[in-house]
Amino acid sequence: MKIEHIALWVKDLEKMRTFYEQYFGATSNEKYVNTAKQFASYFLSFESGARLEIMHMTSVVPNQNSVEPQAMGLIHFAIATGSKAKVDQLTEELRADGYQVIGEPRTTGDGYYESVVLDPENNRVEITV
Repeated sequence: MKIEHIALWVKDLEKMRTFYEQYFGATSNEKYVNTAKQFASYFLSFESGARLEIMHMTSVVPNQNSVEPQAMGLIHFAIATGSKAKVDQLTEELRADGYQVIGEPRTTGDGYYESVVLDPENNRVEITV
């Protein structure tokens, strides 16, 4: 078995689509719209692995999604870049473009090389090798 996709409710569908396309090389399908439910979504595909579904519906209430304190439930997802140099480069590019880096590039105690950034809606994205 494998994870097929992960879904996020988002406030700004177009801004989030652009973010993942620009920085992580995602490719989007055509926008799906259900006018009766006031629902719209994109599936974002990456070079390999699971897809990311970003969804918007006017009736969905926002969550706190704060950096601290953390809460139960999905806390982050990781996107592999292929190299330590790419982790460093992408982390610095995101920082320079005004995105918050909440975990500097480092090797963790269990051997992962990673950084953690917040996307435009404060979702934690782990950038790893």
